[in-house]
Amino acid sequence: MAAVTAVATAEAAPVAMAEAREVIAAVHRANQHRLQALLTSSLAIAGGGVLLAGCPKAKEGATREAPLFRSVLAESGIRYQWEIPGKRPLNILQTIGNGCAFLDYDGDSNLDILLVGPKPALFKGDGKGKFVDVSETTGIGALSGHFLGCAVGDYDGDGFSDLYLTGWREGRLLHNIGGKSFTDVTVAQGLSPETWGTSAAFVPRRRSSQLDLVVCNYAIFGPEPGIKQLCEAKDKSGKMILTSCGPRSYTPVPAALYRFSPTGKAQRIVLKASTGRGLGVAALFPEDETAPYIAFANDEISGDLLQEGSSGFTNLATTAGTAYDRDGNVHGGMGTDWGDVENDGRLDLLVATFQNETKSLYHNEGSKVFSDMAYPAGIGSTTTPSVAFGIRFLDFDNDGWLDVIVANGHVQDNIAEIDTSTTFRQASQLIQNKGLGANRYARFDDISKRCPDLQKPIVGRGLATGDFDNDGQIDVLIVDAEGEPLLLHNESRSKSHWLGLKLVGKGQNRDAYGALVTLELEGRKIVRHCHADGSYMSSSDARVHFGLGAATKIERLTVRWPSGQLQTITELSLDRYTTLQETTK
Repeated sequence: MAAVTAVATAEAAPVAMAEAREVIAAVHRANQHRLQALLTSSLAIAGGGVLLAGCPKAKEGATREAPLFRSVLAESGIRYQWEIPGKRPLNILQTIGNGCAFLDYDGDSNLDILLVGPKPALFKGDGKGKFVDVSETTGIGALSGHFLGCAVGDYDGDGFSDLYLTGWREGRLLHNIGGKSFTDVTVAQGLSPETWGTSAAFVPRRRSSQLDLVVCNYAIFGPEPGIKQLCEAKDKSGKMILTSCGPRSYTPVPAALYRFSPTGKAQRIVLKASTGRGLGVAALFPEDETAPYIAFANDEISGDLLQEGSSGFTNLATTAGTAYDRDGNVHGGMGTDWGDVENDGRLDLLVATFQNETKSLYHNEGSKVFSDMAYPAGIGSTTTPSVAFGIRFLDFDNDGWLDVIVANGHVQDNIAEIDTSTTFRQASQLIQNKGLGANRYARFDDISKRCPDLQKPIVGRGLATGDFDNDGQIDVLIVDAEGEPLLLHNESRSKSHWLGLKLVGKGQNRDAYGALVTLELEGRKIVRHCHADGSYMSSSDARVHFGLGAATKIERLTVRWPSGQLQTITELSLDRYTTLQETTK
C-alpha cells in the first residue's frame, strides 16, 4: 500500500543489499542511456530540415475513432456497495480495499461477476450485459468474514472453476459443485487461515499438469497491544493529526503455496524466498523454462521473482532487475501483470506503485534480465501523481498492441488535510499503446480524458478485465472501496478483427493456465498467455484474446501447453470465441 505521506520510517538495509541496489540502478541507468542514444541518433535532421530517420512506426490497423468506456452498472442488474466501517481516520487494514472477478462459474460461456467483501456476492451473466444475483442459490451469500480478494481456478480438474477468498486472518477454498453451487472445503483440503492474505493466484506446477495455489501475505497487524493502529503526521497548518500508518510500521509476512494432492489434503509451503508485504501476484510460464515465474509486488520492500527448481524456490528478482525501481529503490508495489507490450515475443512485467513513485514497466531483455522502461515508454510520468492499485494489460481497441488500465485511490482518508496536492478519491486511467516509437520501444499515451465515466473519482482498488457480452471488445470491472462497482462496457467502436480462445488443458490444469499462444499473421507474431491472475486481489477472464488490426486471416497459431506439448492450427474463424482442447500425443 506504499509509503504513507509524512509517516513512513526508514528501514535499514544490509550492506550487501545496498550494493545489489546499486548494481540494479546501474543496469537501469545504462539502459536509459542506451535508449537516449538511440533516440538522439534517430532524430538526426538531414538537409532541408526533413526528418529522414526514426519516424514512429504507425500501429497496424489502428483506428482514429476516440475510445469510449461507458458505465453500465445501472442497467446491468448488479446491486452492491462497499463501505468502510469504523471511525475516522482509517487504519491500513480498513483502507486496503477489496477485489472482484470475471469468471464463468457455470460453464455456459458467459462471464459472471464476483464481488468480494464481508458478504461476497455472485452475479450470473447472460452474455448480453445483464446479470442476476445468484449469491443465495449458489451458497456464496451464506459466507461472512473479513474477506479481501479472490482467485479463480479449477484446482481439481473437474471442469468447473473453484474459488479461493483471501482475507485478514482468513482464507476459504470453495469447491464448485457442477456449476450449481459452492461448498466450503477449506478444512477438508487442509487449508488454514492466513495471517493477512491479499492477492492470490492458481499457478501451473513445475513439470506437472496440476495447479498450485499461491497466496500473498501482507504483514502482522491487529488490535493486540504493541501494534500501531494510527500514526502522527502534520496537516497543512503544521498541526499534528492522526492518520494511517505506512507499511514500514509492520513486520512483513512471507507468501504461502498450497500444493494439492489427488488423494489427500493440500500441503502448505511457506515461500521463504519471498520477502513479504505482498499485495500483487502474477505468474508467467516462459516457453524456454520448465517452471513458471511467480512475480510478487511488495509494499515498500524489494519485489520478488520466484521460480521453482529441483531444490525448491529461488528468488531471481535482484539479478533479473525486478526487485527495485529504475533508481535502485524499493517502491510500494500493489497490482501487477505480465504482457508483451512490443510484440517481440517476450512478456514484460508491469507493477503499480504509490504516489510519486514510478509505475515500473520491466522490459524483458531475454536471458532472465529486465530493465525498468516506464519513463521511456511514456507510462512513468502520467501515472506518477496517483496511488495505483488494480492494473491490467488489455487490447481495448483490438489493434494488436497491449494497452494498460489502472485503478487509483489513496490509502489515507484524510490525505487532503496533509497534502493539498492529492485526494482520497482519484480517477482511473486508460493508457494506450501507440506501437513502436523511434527507439523501437513501445510508446504509451494517457487517453483517460476520452473516457468520461472512467474519470469518476473513486477509492480504486481491485480491477478485472473480461468480455462480458462476447462482442470481442474487452470490458472492465473496478472496485470502489467506498461505493458501487464501476462496470465499464467497451464501446470503442473499433473496426479491427479479433480472435478469442478458450483453452482446455489435460490433467488437473483444465484451465490451461500458463499456456503460451503465438499468433502469426501478415509477417508478424503476437504472443499472449493464458491466465486469470494479476491486477490487485482480483481475477480476470481467462480466455486468450487477440486484437488483429486490419488482418482478415491468420497464417498459423501455436499453443505451447503447460505440459510442454506444442499444438499448431492453421485455420480459425475470426471475430468469435473458439474452444481449443489440448490434444493427446
